[in-house]
Amino acid sequence: MPTIRSLSQSMINKIAAGEVIERPASVIKELVENSLDAGASRIDVSVENGGADLIRIADNGCGIEPDQLKLAVSPHATSKLADAEDLFRVQTFGFRGEALASVAEISQFTLKSRTAGNTDGAVIHSNGGEHSEMTPCGLPIGTQIEVKNLFFNTPVRRRYMKSAATEFGHISETFVRLVLPHPSIHFTLKHNGRTLHELPPTSDPVSRIRQLFGEEAAKDLIPVESPPSAAVKVSGFVSHPNQSRPNNRMQYFFLNHRFIRDRSLQHALNEAYRGLLLGNRFPLAFLQIELPPDMFDVNVHPTKMEVRFLDTNRVYSGFLSAIREKFLTSDLRGKFTSGGQASPATDISPDDPRKALDDSAAVKTRAAADDWLAKLPAQVSPQDQDSTNRPFRPPLNTSFRDNLSIHRLPVRPDIFRSRTQDGDGSGISPPDPVPVYRGEVSDRAAFSPKGNLIVQMLNRYLVMETETGIAMIDQHALHERILYEKLKSALDTCRQTADTVPPRLESQRILVPVPADLAPNELSCVLENIPFFQTLGLTVEPFGGSTVLISAIPAMLANIPPMEILLSLVEPILSAGKKLEPAELLEEMLHSMACKAAVKAGDKISSESMRELVALAEKEINSHHCPHGRPSTLVFSREEIDKMFRRI
Repeated sequence: MPTIRSLSQSMINKIAAGEVIERPASVIKELVENSLDAGASRIDVSVENGGADLIRIADNGCGIEPDQLKLAVSPHATSKLADAEDLFRVQTFGFRGEALASVAEISQFTLKSRTAGNTDGAVIHSNGGEHSEMTPCGLPIGTQIEVKNLFFNTPVRRRYMKSAATEFGHISETFVRLVLPHPSIHFTLKHNGRTLHELPPTSDPVSRIRQLFGEEAAKDLIPVESPPSAAVKVSGFVSHPNQSRPNNRMQYFFLNHRFIRDRSLQHALNEAYRGLLLGNRFPLAFLQIELPPDMFDVNVHPTKMEVRFLDTNRVYSGFLSAIREKFLTSDLRGKFTSGGQASPATDISPDDPRKALDDSAAVKTRAAADDWLAKLPAQVSPQDQDSTNRPFRPPLNTSFRDNLSIHRLPVRPDIFRSRTQDGDGSGISPPDPVPVYRGEVSDRAAFSPKGNLIVQMLNRYLVMETETGIAMIDQHALHERILYEKLKSALDTCRQTADTVPPRLESQRILVPVPADLAPNELSCVLENIPFFQTLGLTVEPFGGSTVLISAIPAMLANIPPMEILLSLVEPILSAGKKLEPAELLEEMLHSMACKAAVKAGDKISSESMRELVALAEKEINSHHCPHGRPSTLVFSREEIDKMFRRI
């Protein structure tokens, strides 16, 4: 029978460390939160080798008295709780009393501190939980902590650490979550001696967003502020519908300045944008919720990123109404400038500095804006509701014939050529806007041996009369399959012909490299996969901070904004990269590229383009489905149609 025994204090501390300290980013979170609780106005973070070798945190907070240094690194010792009732009104970031003891147990740890009432500082060292005696030292007012060789005495945990780039990506994301709600505090972040972020204090929260994510993310943000009488105070910024992302990683929710994850808040944000964004697009959000501490429980998880609200429905409705009410009083329409760029319907004076920024970004954003405006109507269905909660109603003067387009356009042999310059006609891109004539279905153009009529309906489906019935084609799904097979074939050809040079798809260099501001985890993903992206024809290089430069893009995607291409390739890695083998990941990338380059639902295409698309499909054995498995063609036989009309 197993014997029950008491665990040693060292084992208890290591278990606690396993719950609190998952990776170097966890150490930074705990220590910076202590600096915030100490009232620091400046906090400097420095790491080496992704935090595995060194983490240094220095602040100018209130400091720790010399005789309390040893107690500070003892388990369950804290200055932030006096009795059990304090657990239900927590107003500080840290309160468990586990952080310093846990970190000291699994590292070579140094704690220095000085209070305003002392002329000298004091220092204490710990080597895997074995503490030295306190000794005096010179130090400015505040606290400095060094954590060296994290997990040196827990090799299993150290073995599970990722590469330095990946770990620093987690550190950067943690840093962002800490500094966003505190714009009045000066923060710095260094990695291997290189300054990544120098964030001076500011009274403008948008400036802090701009410091972290660049001008593109900070531009056109909509301020949200709940009324003073609201039970749930909500403030912050959300993006204009003109600006969105393919994932929700640029959404930050804070509860009393503490970053939290909460599905109900995520759902409320999506509801606020219902009918305003395309499918699979997400807004940017930087939102702060203020609640009395007795209205939520933060003592749910050791990381304190999950909270339990006393009244979840009240928080949900308050959060949603704050955003919706702001939208009701905002002009969310996009309008075109003379350059064709979509921008919010707000007046900008000629001398406004934002105008220069808008003009400089026009080339990069025009295609995305055009795409958004062109496709927005296609996203609304009778089941959807707009932001005013009014049910959708189609215009009264529409008819079936209005949705049936016969394109009598001049023949444009190059309409389906991408910029790959291969001349095989397999790269399809939508034509420039040209007049479209609508009329009776009377023209029968020579089409192919298997069909003699083709029309476009609803700007997304091609309907073709065949010898035995009618075929309905999803133009995007069919074109996506054709491009995917072309990409696969091109990559296979590169592999067969490459000797020493790694195989790569054809790329097109950009005359002036395009800067891209990324979220921390996106940045680490890009830096780790630069050679892989080059295989796909995308050339990226670090530029400093959270910015990279895109100098070449896949030739097949030459009419897609470079930033959009980069994000579309990053997304599969972040969402499923750990679960997929390299070959499977490459498949996902090719799927994404083909989807981006394919003609979209909502694009009007000429009769010549329709004929060429179907002709290409007849040469492709797998054209019946898109790469994701969705059918591209539905065939209705004459007999089936006759049965539906009860002619049989």
